[in-house]
Amino acid sequence: MARRERVVRMSVEQPLWRALTAYRVLTMGYAVLLFVFTRDQFERPWVAVAFLAVMSVWTLATLPKVAGAAGCTTRFLAADLTVALAGILLTPLADVHAQTFDGPTLPSIWTAGSVLAFAIKGGWRWAAFASSLVAVANIVERGDPSRDTLHNVLLVWVASIAIGYVVEVARASERTLARALEIEAATRERERLARDIHDSVLQVLAMVQRRGTALGGEAAELGRMAGEQEVALRTLVAGGLSRTSHVSEDESLGAVVREVEEPDEDDGPADLRALLARHAGSRVTFSEPGAPVLLAPAPARELAAAVGAALDNVRRHAGETARAWILLEDWPDEVIVTVRDDGPGIPEGRLAQAEGEGRLGVAQSIRGRLRDLGGTAELISVPGQGTEVELKVPRVPRGPRGKAAE
Repeated sequence: MARRERVVRMSVEQPLWRALTAYRVLTMGYAVLLFVFTRDQFERPWVAVAFLAVMSVWTLATLPKVAGAAGCTTRFLAADLTVALAGILLTPLADVHAQTFDGPTLPSIWTAGSVLAFAIKGGWRWAAFASSLVAVANIVERGDPSRDTLHNVLLVWVASIAIGYVVEVARASERTLARALEIEAATRERERLARDIHDSVLQVLAMVQRRGTALGGEAAELGRMAGEQEVALRTLVAGGLSRTSHVSEDESLGAVVREVEEPDEDDGPADLRALLARHAGSRVTFSEPGAPVLLAPAPARELAAAVGAALDNVRRHAGETARAWILLEDWPDEVIVTVRDDGPGIPEGRLAQAEGEGRLGVAQSIRGRLRDLGGTAELISVPGQGTEVELKVPRVPRGPRGKAAE
């Protein structure tokens, strides 16, 4: 089946840029309204009008710049901070009594937006640099700063550094999470490939080895070569499951995680009875409910493949004369398929030994499939009394850790 790859971009800082954009617009309006209601107190109101006009045009024109880290360059940050500092230093020129009465500056709290942009872009060090310049400008503007002025300056300085530090911690956590998700996605994809290889190539190679050995002559040599390739391929598959992968990053868009996504299914639910009935035969008895057992197409195919892998194990280990029984049960919250045989059973410790040898029939073709579906696979075997495999798949789609999908 064709599969397509989807790129999921995660960025914990993107909401911060959106909040900063809204903050700049709102504080711009606040500074303008503050002047409108106190314009009678200004000795040179035209200075305030000129600056507020420039600040408003600059704020609206640069909204795309603060929409994300890519547009918020160091050159823009320097220009934006220059506008804020100019507004602070022009305040005594527009209002001579501003130094005396400790009133608000022309840009008012709009200045904090420039400092926050430094914090989000570069972390606490950039925030400390920008807030220090703003603090110096406020002290110079006041001439003889009051206690309230020093308190406000210190508050902005501490808050901006704290926000910058939080952004740095969030970025580090984001990279860690992205890498964990990438490793999990890569591991699940390798397990899926291992199951497909086990269900097709490895079984064909094993069959060629057995038939070639039985026929003898040149066919025996072909069987020997097939056996060597089977061992090499099992080693490769088992070794590939322990490797890790790399996660790429993009500072402007956050960490990147690649997901492999199945194409949309438009055929509707599949009747599991039809998928399992093909396994019925002279030595395989299939018992089913009278009504259709409907599952989504992908889980239904995976469950049927797990049943096929269980029957392959019966034929391979219990012998061609062994009998098997398939029981399909339809419950309100889950579907249960039980595969039972009358073979000699599995010796204790044999499954762990087989997995160590790269034989992943139970580990991947059965348990791995059910784990990906959010279900479970339980194997009960008593030497001399056969083996029973119980496969459970929840009705509500669940993730590999058993959590209900959103």
